[in-house]
Amino acid sequence: MSLESAAVSASARYIAHKFGGSSLADAQRIAHVADVLIARGETMQMTVVSAMQGVTDALIGLVHVASQDAERARADLDDLINRHRKTAATLLGVQSSQALADMERDWVDLAALLRSVNLLGHPSADLLDYVQGLGEVWSAQMLAALLRERGHSATWLDAREVLVVEPGQLGMAVEWKSSQQRLLSWRESHSESIIIVTGFVARTRDGRPTTLGRNGSDYSGAIFARLFEAAELHIWTDVDGVLSADPRLVPDAVLLPRMSYDEAFELAYFGAKVVHPGTMSPVLEAGIPVWVRNTFKPEVAGTRIGPEHDPAQEQGPVKGLTIAPALALVQVEGTGMIGVPGTAERVFGALRGANVSVVMISQASSEHSICCAVKASESARAVDVLREAFARELSAGLVQSIEAEAGVAVLAAVGDGMAGHPGVAARLFAGLAHAEVNVRAIAQGGSERNISVAIKEADATRALRAVHSGFWLSPQTISVGVIGPGQVGSALLEQLAASADRLLAQNQLDLRLRGIAGSTRMHLAERRVEWHQWREQYLEAAEPLNLEAFAQHIRASHLPHAMIIDCSASAEVAAHYADWLAAGIHIVTPNKQAGSAPLPQYRATRDACKRAHWRYEATVGAGLPVIGTLRDLIDTGDQILAIEGIFSGTLSYLFNNFDGSTPFSELVLDARARGFTEPDPRDDLSGLDVARKLVILAREWGKDIELQDVNLVGLVPESLASLSREEFLGRISELDETLNERIGGARERGKVLRFVAKVDDSGASVGLVELPNNHAFAHLKPTDNVVQFTTTRYRDNPMVVQGPGAGPDVTAAGVFADLLRIAQALGARF
Repeated sequence: MSLESAAVSASARYIAHKFGGSSLADAQRIAHVADVLIARGETMQMTVVSAMQGVTDALIGLVHVASQDAERARADLDDLINRHRKTAATLLGVQSSQALADMERDWVDLAALLRSVNLLGHPSADLLDYVQGLGEVWSAQMLAALLRERGHSATWLDAREVLVVEPGQLGMAVEWKSSQQRLLSWRESHSESIIIVTGFVARTRDGRPTTLGRNGSDYSGAIFARLFEAAELHIWTDVDGVLSADPRLVPDAVLLPRMSYDEAFELAYFGAKVVHPGTMSPVLEAGIPVWVRNTFKPEVAGTRIGPEHDPAQEQGPVKGLTIAPALALVQVEGTGMIGVPGTAERVFGALRGANVSVVMISQASSEHSICCAVKASESARAVDVLREAFARELSAGLVQSIEAEAGVAVLAAVGDGMAGHPGVAARLFAGLAHAEVNVRAIAQGGSERNISVAIKEADATRALRAVHSGFWLSPQTISVGVIGPGQVGSALLEQLAASADRLLAQNQLDLRLRGIAGSTRMHLAERRVEWHQWREQYLEAAEPLNLEAFAQHIRASHLPHAMIIDCSASAEVAAHYADWLAAGIHIVTPNKQAGSAPLPQYRATRDACKRAHWRYEATVGAGLPVIGTLRDLIDTGDQILAIEGIFSGTLSYLFNNFDGSTPFSELVLDARARGFTEPDPRDDLSGLDVARKLVILAREWGKDIELQDVNLVGLVPESLASLSREEFLGRISELDETLNERIGGARERGKVLRFVAKVDDSGASVGLVELPNNHAFAHLKPTDNVVQFTTTRYRDNPMVVQGPGAGPDVTAAGVFADLLRIAQALGARF
C-alpha cells in the first residue's frame, strides 16, 4: 500500500483517544479536553474517558460509609452531586438541566442503593462494581453534551451496553466476538461522528455489571480502539510522552519520539511510567500504534509506540532506563550445585509454589550460585521456602548458604537497538564506575533488548543519572561551578555567556553552569544557571557558602564531567583542591595560593591530578602562555638555566611611567584611581604577589622551593606596612624620597628601574633592579608582563614571552583558554 493510500485509509477510520481523571478534574479541564478533540479535526473520533479526578475513590468510600453511617453517606453523596451539578452548569449553562436528566436518575438510584447497603450492613460485590463505575458514566455524558452544545455531532456510549468480559487468572478477558456484535448493533442506531465511551466499566457474560480494575480506563481505551478498528490510539496524560528516564530522578531525561511495543513492555515491567502491557494487549494484537500525549500540551507530538522495529528511526541503542526499587537479592550458594541438573528448576519451583515473583535472575557459569531479585516484602518467605526445599543439601554441606540481601534495586537499560550493537554494556558499566556504584548481579536476555543490574537501593538515583548521561548526553558535557564572581570571575562569566551557544553548536561542548559561590554565599541550580541571568540569580542567592556542598553539587553523577573554576584569591579555597581533584573534579584557576602553598599541600595537589586536570596558566602572566611555554621547553628536553621577568602589570605600569618628573606616590594614586591597583596598593607594592608567581614557575621547572625561600625586597617600608589602608594612603608620599634617589642614580648610570623576579641555580629573588636601556625589559608597553627563559638552546638569545599581564578581561581569557584545553583533552574538537 502506498503512503498516499494508507493516509486515505487511515482518514476513513476512527481515531481513538483516552483521557484520564487528571485531564477531567473540573469544568475547566473538561472544556480543554473538548478543545483538544475539536482542534484535531478528525472525521471520526472515539474517546474513552475516566471519571473526574477523585470521583471513583469517593464512590467506593460512599458505599463503605453507607454500611455504617447512613446520614454521613447522604452528606457525602450530596457533596458529590453538587460537584457534578456545578461542573455541568459551568460547562453548559442553561443547557445543563437537559444534560443532567439521566444523571439525576442515577443519583436517585444511588441514594436508594446506599440505603439498602445501610440496612444490610455490608455491600455486595456486584453493587460495589456498579457504583464505582458511575463516575465514568457521568463524565462521558457531560463531555458529549458539551461537544453537542458547541455544534458537533456527538453522543456517549455506556460501555456496559457493549463490552462483555469474563474474569480470569490474568484479569478480565474480553469476549471479543459478542462485544463486536453488540457494538455493531449499537452503531446501527447511532450515526454520530464523535463517540464518548465510558472507561473502566463492562458487563460479564451473564449480564452483571463489573469493572476492569485499577488502570481499567487505559485498558478500555485499548479495547475500544480495537473494537472500533481505529487507525491509532492517543492516550492523553499529564506528561509529554515516554521519557528516557524518570524526570524526577534524572533532570536531563529526554522525550522519546517513538518506540516499539517490546521496548514499552520491558520498561513498564520495571516500573517506568509507560502504558502497562496488560492495557496494550488489545492494540498489540491488532497492530494499532499508540501515542502517549500530554493533555495540557497538545502541541507536543508525544511518543509513538508501535509494532515495528525500525533501525532507521533509532536514536541510539538504548531507548530508556528505569529503576525497580524495594527489592532483595536472594542467593543460593553451594559447591554441591556444580554440574547438578535441575537445581535451578528446584529453586524457581519453590519460589513459584510460595507465590514469590522473581524480577531478575543471575547465575555464574561455574554453577556455584544462583541469585535472583524479588520484592523485599517477599524475601523472608523466599528464604524460608528455599531452605525448606534444600534442607537435605544444607544439612549435608552441599549447599552452604541461602540468604537474602535487602536494600537492593534493579536498574534496567532497554532498547531494540542494543541487539548486535557492541559496546552497550561497556558504556553502562563505565557510567556506574563514574558514579562509584558497585554491581551486585547482572542479567541480559537472549534478545539483547534488556541489560539489568542489581545495585544498592541507596545508590539507585546516582546510578540512574550516571548511566543516563552515558547514553544521552554529549561526552563533552561539563558541570561547571565558578567561585569568586568578582572582577575576573564576572568577566569570565560574561565571556562564557557570549560563547556557550557557539561552543555547543560548533564543538559539541555543553558547558552547564550549575553553581556560583562568593565569599559568604552560593547559588546552586539543579539543571543550570542561564548564562545571561547568572548575576541576578546569584545576587538573589540566600544559601550560605559551604565549599563541600558546593563541590558535591558540581560533581553531579548524571553529568559526565565536573569542573570548578576558582577565580578567588582564597587560600581556604585552594586548600580543597587536592580533595576535589581526587574526587574527579577538574580545576581551572588564576588563584596563586595553591601553586605557591607550602610544599606538602602543593605535592598533595599535584599527586591528586591523577584523576582530574588542574590548569593554572592564568596564575602567571594572566592570559600569556608562560607556563605552557615552560612546559614545552622542559618536555622537549631543553635545560632551563634561568627564569626572570616582570610579573606584575601594576608595577610594570608604574615603573614604565616613573622617571622622576612626577612623584612615585602620585603615580600610585593615579593608577589606583584608574583601577590598575588593588584597593590597597600595598598588595601590589609589597611584591608578595610577584613572589608567588615566581614560586609557581620555579616549581614548574622542578625546584622544591618555598615562598619564604624567595629573597623578597618590596617597596613598602616597615613604617607603613602595619597602618590601616586610609592611614597608608595619607602617608604614601613617604615612598618618594627613597625612590627618587633610586631613579636618579639609575639615570646617571644610563639605566632604568624595573621590578624583576628571577630564579636560577643560585636562588630566587624579587625586587627593584637597575637594567640597561637596551635590556628586553627596558621598553615595555605600560601594563605588559614579560618573562625571559634562558636555556641551553636559548642561551645567547633568550626566549621572551611578552604581552598584556593585567586586567580582568585578559585574565579571564587565560582562564577560558585553560577550560578549553581541558575540554579538548576530554574529547571536544576544536
